[in-house]
Amino acid sequence: MAGAALLAATLTACSGGSGGSGGSDGGAGDAKMKKKPDMAVSVNLAGDQVKAGEPVKVTLAEGKLSEVKVTDAKGGELVGQISPDGRTWTSERNAAPGTEYKVEARNTDSQSASTRFKTSAADKVNKVSIFPGKNSTVGVAQPISLVFDNPVKNKAEVEKLLKVTTSNNTEGSWGWMTDYSGNDRVDWRPKEYWKSGTEVKVQMDLNGVNSGQGGGYFVRDYNTEFKIGKDRRLKVDLNTKQMTVTEDGQTVKTIPVSAGTPGGQKASWSGKMALMSKEGTIRMNSETVGLGDAYDKMVKYSMRVTWSGMYIHAAPWNAGNFGRANASSGCVGMSDTNAAALFGMAQVGDLVEVTGSGSKGDAKLGNGYTQWNLSWDQWKAKSALTGAQQNG
Repeated sequence: MAGAALLAATLTACSGGSGGSGGSDGGAGDAKMKKKPDMAVSVNLAGDQVKAGEPVKVTLAEGKLSEVKVTDAKGGELVGQISPDGRTWTSERNAAPGTEYKVEARNTDSQSASTRFKTSAADKVNKVSIFPGKNSTVGVAQPISLVFDNPVKNKAEVEKLLKVTTSNNTEGSWGWMTDYSGNDRVDWRPKEYWKSGTEVKVQMDLNGVNSGQGGGYFVRDYNTEFKIGKDRRLKVDLNTKQMTVTEDGQTVKTIPVSAGTPGGQKASWSGKMALMSKEGTIRMNSETVGLGDAYDKMVKYSMRVTWSGMYIHAAPWNAGNFGRANASSGCVGMSDTNAAALFGMAQVGDLVEVTGSGSKGDAKLGNGYTQWNLSWDQWKAKSALTGAQQNG
């Protein structure tokens, strides 16, 4: 590897070496045997360790390699390829930080040798939070969302190691953004809403990958799998003050609501969003969302729509406005009875679409799952591999 020193380690061959074990006079027979040299291999080292975040390179001093196996202490194997000239083997993936590996090599003369080496520890470790969770069932608007603990400068390198497999070849793309928390985030959104029943698997082969300046190394792989449930959509019309709930295209419930008060910070967000979570009975305090002392109360059947604090929930104190006026502090409120029924049927990832006048505009990218407000071409442009935001 460029910039890495090669340390040759001559190893005792397991076969070939001294002459045969024939008759007692042995000398004449042994003189006719050609002694094979011991097999010597080297591993790319920086100092006394292999540098983490780079492929492992095994080099044969003489002859040709026929097989190389590199494994860690847990039995995990680094897959690699032997070069056309047979002299070197290079792993397809990077060496993971702080890991001990065993190298077992064999040449075309049936000699074998082994050695061990360690990789340098990571100065900083990057971790990933993954949504949706493993084995969950979610709605048709739910993206795959990865939020990183530390900055990711090497976005293209990370993205190319993220693989999405679906049961029906769903078309989609990764897109980078800044999460509401301020952290780097990458989501995978289908071109169209998911089809009910789709099975999804995500493989993230990140172990040993360098995030870039300030981000550190990933020290493990990640994966998740989930299924798409019923096609349910919650459509709020700010003009009629009604929420229409559809399942598989058929209206199953119409609910009188009162959304955010138009004309200021208490207005609701509009646009297409995905239901983020079902939180039940929670304390809502207006000071946490920058609205002073407007309210502080326990609220039932709460379902989060944005990180900035927009919810769908029961609001019995606002009963006189259901279906008549938008007079809340930004959330979509309804009666206890309707909220309980909706809470019982809704699932994380259901589409929430808010239309009509009096909103404060579409929620910004990163404030929940709002990428559905972008066209397909706009979304693909967020990819570090195919879009315009190379290296973010």
